[in-house]
Amino acid sequence: MESVIVRKAKKEDQQQLLALMNEYIVDFYNCPKPAGEKLERLVLQLLEREIGFQFIAEVNGNLVGFATLYFSFSTTKAEQIVVMNDLYVIEPLRGKGVAKLLFEACFAYKVNNGFATMMWETAETNKRAQRFYEKMGGKKGDWIMYSI
Repeated sequence: MESVIVRKAKKEDQQQLLALMNEYIVDFYNCPKPAGEKLERLVLQLLEREIGFQFIAEVNGNLVGFATLYFSFSTTKAEQIVVMNDLYVIEPLRGKGVAKLLFEACFAYKVNNGFATMMWETAETNKRAQRFYEKMGGKKGDWIMYSI
């Protein structure tokens, strides 16, 4: 595999990032494509880096993966935390170390910026991701997630 560069997303990445995020949403998770310009607005907000940001993985100028971090707080820790909401790598490069590089960039950001915890979630059916996260040192939490 060619050299993988992991870095923070920049404005110039916007179009490739939107395509990659749509692939993640629609093709990987089988969710409806976000209506109108919602996804574009989200990417622009993340590029501003106030609510969070994205790391991207790039090979020869092509985006091949991304990880999205959002900033939040933990009341029980009384400290700021970072939530890794997404970690996605295109199918041909899965199992080739790209996800590991993205995860390590996220974790290093957590450590270097003094966040109390890095949290994330994955689908109950995504066993491959669960094995990966366990290999990276992640532990299943004691909390049950709900949504409405």
